[in-house]
Amino acid sequence: MLLWIFRAIFLIIIAAVLISYLSMPYIAGEAGRANFYAILWTTLVLALAAFLLDVVPRKKSLAALAGVFFGLLVGMFVSWALSPVVSMVNDIYNLQLSDTAVMAIRWVMGICICYLTIIIVMRTKDDVRFVIPYVEFAKHTKGARPLVIDTSAIIDGRIADLCQSKLFDAPLVVPRFVLAELHLISDSADKLKRNRGRRGLDILNKMQTNPAIDVEIDDSTTAQVEQAKGVDQKLIFFTKNCNGRLATTDYNLTKVAQVREVDVVNINDLANSLKAIILPGETMEVKIIKAGEEPEQGIGYLPDGTMVVVEGARDKISRDVNLSVTSSLQTSAGKMIFGKFEGFVQERNNRSYQPQNRKHNS
Repeated sequence: MLLWIFRAIFLIIIAAVLISYLSMPYIAGEAGRANFYAILWTTLVLALAAFLLDVVPRKKSLAALAGVFFGLLVGMFVSWALSPVVSMVNDIYNLQLSDTAVMAIRWVMGICICYLTIIIVMRTKDDVRFVIPYVEFAKHTKGARPLVIDTSAIIDGRIADLCQSKLFDAPLVVPRFVLAELHLISDSADKLKRNRGRRGLDILNKMQTNPAIDVEIDDSTTAQVEQAKGVDQKLIFFTKNCNGRLATTDYNLTKVAQVREVDVVNINDLANSLKAIILPGETMEVKIIKAGEEPEQGIGYLPDGTMVVVEGARDKISRDVNLSVTSSLQTSAGKMIFGKFEGFVQERNNRSYQPQNRKHNS
């Protein structure tokens, strides 16, 4: 909003300067025609060029008034340095412009240069650090670094719950090419992929409408990002350029990003670190879903998706069993628990009720 107010003030100043100079007496008559067209076309061309250079490249919004002051100082200095060029062009090409017309062109040129320097300073405040007294344009606070989320993290959905719980105080950034990939998945001919893509779009829309979560769709790009092959490579370069952290559930992308020295927040690692530690010797219950790869092994899953491998439970599919934990394995790809079959859940419950039944019968 503040940026558009500044743009409106710029246009008002340009119009006021143009009207004031075009209404002066030296414009009247044939002799003033050259002055009239020189002031009019110079003002329109410079103002339009400055405005288009600001509006067309969509990047970052105005963030601090200190940048306006610094950009204004730079613009005034550059305008003063270039002001003799107008008189030089008038003399070289014999344009026969009056001193008032030359002064008007200098004013318009100075306003446009000041406008552009202010915009450049504000838009590069996070890329270039200007060191001047009392003003620091680059933030170095660790918590303020943006969190770039990829397609797998959006489809997974847990990132929304983590942000809702205030675990992450940094803004979430979704690059445009990630949104395009999500849209492509949602239009896939494969039903499973199509459902995953639509789930991701629903989760992203949920996060955008949640006032507690700061989500930004970033359209900015660089030549390095555009030339990268594949979404994963683009994510790595994009995260490096914005000095952010990459949030993903992709194990391979996590390893590649770590090799490229990009900070990664793996949602699976974070979820595993929050799980209760299961020690060998503890007992638990699980339903056997399928047979394992090794002989006598049965596979079950806990409610959170953790795989449980049970020795001696291959022939006990669709049964709830008790097992004794022998070991556990925790990686970025997930968590696995290994155990040994101890008995059926129903049999244990029956044994626990038998003493009570005998006492009641006696």
